[in-house]
Amino acid sequence: MSEQKTQTENLRDRIRTVAPKLMDLTEKVLFGDVWERPQLSKRDRSLITVAALIALYRPEQLRIHVGRALENGVTKEELGEIITHLAFYSGWPASVSAADIAKRVFDERG
Repeated sequence: MSEQKTQTENLRDRIRTVAPKLMDLTEKVLFGDVWERPQLSKRDRSLITVAALIALYRPEQLRIHVGRALENGVTKEELGEIITHLAFYSGWPASVSAADIAKRVFDERG
């Protein structure tokens, strides 16, 4: 099992102990329904989600979704472009942090 998958499962387990309904909704509604809707591809959903997480400065979730974006066909180069583009809209520090997070995910995945 990959390190990222283990970290994601550990996060879900921690959340479940505090807010089990939140995890139930996350798994069934967010990932079981919203992410499966055919109107947007998973790749497009990943682009949107990564951009939103950078703009809102949500580093823990960004780490998870950078990995998911790679799995959904977003390239490292495209992720770099998203990060660079958002520096001008969401702030330089948010993009610098996002670049560091992305680099760590890339390194973990080889």
